[in-house]
Amino acid sequence: MWRRIIEEQEEARRTAALMGFIVILVLAIAGLLLVRELAKKSRLEDCLMSGRSNCAPIEAPARRF
Repeated sequence: MWRRIIEEQEEARRTAALMGFIVILVLAIAGLLLVRELAKKSRLEDCLMSGRSNCAPIEAPARRF
């Protein structure tokens, strides 16, 4: 009986640890995406502040015949 209780507690700990790891992983990925997006915006802003006008090229749609 005690062994079963201990095994259930260990399983609960493993589940909690796995959930914690998943949460940390999701937060780390979101942080990386945020940093990349902010860096891209920063480069665009630096380009615009230096007086250039072709900082963000506009892609023209393909012509259809």
